Amino acid sequence: MTTAQWLLNIGLLIFILATNLGTRPVTRRRLALPLLLAAAAGILLLFNVPTRGNDVALDVIGAGAGVALGILASLLMPVKRRADGTVASRAGVLYALLWLLVIGGRIAFAESANGWAARGIRDFSISNAITGADAWTAAFVIMALSMVTARVITTLARCRALPARIGTGAPVPAHDY
Repeated sequence: MTTAQWLLNIGLLIFILATNLGTRPVTRRRLALPLLLAAAAGILLLFNVPTRGNDVALDVIGAGAGVALGILASLLMPVKRRADGTVASRAGVLYALLWLLVIGGRIAFAESANGWAARGIRDFSISNAITGADAWTAAFVIMALSMVTARVITTLARCRALPARIGTGAPVPAHDY
């Protein structure tokens, strides 16, 4: 991995943890920002996705893994309606550990693909008709974007499933999420 890729991954991890750990209000902005960043990343990073051999199948597997991990991330971040009717989420150690494992796993794969596991990954790619490093990169980017999108959508669904009223019978503010 290049220095820029290392910095991007570490910066992404810091951003995710800094904006989600602890108890945080769930707002439209908080749900929209990761989706906007994911869309921008998709435009910048997925302009030339390989589609030969089983590259598309690898992308679908990456997307499926991302959706599953995104749902898990959302479930590790409980949401609760406050007495004032607003909604808050709480992310802790397990949430942070999941993101460390996911981003650390991507880094480990990239580093090992250029080192001790290069031959095994090459042989696997050849025997499974995966065209090379660009296909793996696209699949990991798709996985990351799918994870973020699934986490946001699942969190929104869980917020909307909360009871609309608390104690006082006051309606939920429309600006919550």
